[in-house]
Amino acid sequence: MPKVAYSEEERRKIRIALLEKGMEQMAKHGIRHTTMEQIYKAVGISRTFFYSFFPSKEDFVLEMFYLQQPKIIEHAKWLMGDPNLTWREAVERFFYSCCYSEENGFAVMTAEEQRQLFFKLSEENRHIFQQRQIWLFSRILETFGIRPDIKRVQLLTNLSLSVILLCRAVPKSLPFFVPEAAKETVDIQIRGLVDYLDSLLEEDFPLPE
Repeated sequence: MPKVAYSEEERRKIRIALLEKGMEQMAKHGIRHTTMEQIYKAVGISRTFFYSFFPSKEDFVLEMFYLQQPKIIEHAKWLMGDPNLTWREAVERFFYSCCYSEENGFAVMTAEEQRQLFFKLSEENRHIFQQRQIWLFSRILETFGIRPDIKRVQLLTNLSLSVILLCRAVPKSLPFFVPEAAKETVDIQIRGLVDYLDSLLEEDFPLPE
């Protein structure tokens, strides 16, 4: 006979299991190609019970990204704490981790997925998502040892998402780009991004003359 009542602790564990399974599936297959049915069946619950946690796929995706954010920061901290890596090597590896996110278990949206999600969110949820994104990139700058003022955070957000989106868009969403040069293009963009961050580090902590 199926269980009909769960304690708050059991519900909390099921909710986390759903979000973690969602991150795993979406990191491998993308958001568009991951269904809620795949997730709740993998966790072993019913469709009705799943939607008692998350009213819609969009709500689930938002919560999944919020749960993922501390994991991204911990990954950055782990790289920065590696004694075998220079500052530059650690920062570069972080951005490569984001670009090739499926290898690190991170779910990243394509441009089309971002657009679809954006127009399905309420104005309130859009605002919350944007604020959480600012929080994430602020913590990333701090992890790199750089002062996270708002203009820097905004620019880092755009620069980071640009290189990630390009990496994931060629050739499927950008068919006129040359796929053979895609990796080298990403390499150059990441080097340029790290050059920019290095200049901020020098600005905050100038070398003595």
